[in-house]
Amino acid sequence: MNGATLLVGLALLIALGFALKGVIKHWQGEGSCCGGGDIAALPPKKLTGTIIGEKVIKVKGMTCGHCKIRVEEMLNSIEGAAAVVNLHRNEAHLSMIREVSDAEIREAMKNGDYEILSIEKK
Repeated sequence: MNGATLLVGLALLIALGFALKGVIKHWQGEGSCCGGGDIAALPPKKLTGTIIGEKVIKVKGMTCGHCKIRVEEMLNSIEGAAAVVNLHRNEAHLSMIREVSDAEIREAMKNGDYEILSIEKK
C-alpha cells in the first residue's frame, strides 16, 4: 500500500465513524431530532380574526417530519398565532391576529432542541 491510499482510507474511516455516531444518536433520541415516536400531526390551527401580520422564523435543528410537527405544536401554543413549518427551508411562518413579540416566540420554543436563528417580520 502506498501512502496516498492509506491516507484516503483513513479519511474515509473517520468520516464513516462520524456518520455512524450521528445515526446512533438519532436512533436513541439524543440528537437534535425529537426522537420520533408516535407524534401525529394535528389539523392546522385556524385563527378567528383578522391577520395583522406574519413573521418568518429560521429554525436550526429540524431534521425530520417529527421535528416539523413539534415545532408547529410549540408555536401554535401561542395564543393568537398559527404556524406552518417548511422543513426543507428550515423555517416557520407565523400568522398573527395580535402582535406577538419575539420573546413570546422564544419562550414557546425554549423546551425544544431547536435553535432560533432569526425572526423577521414579513
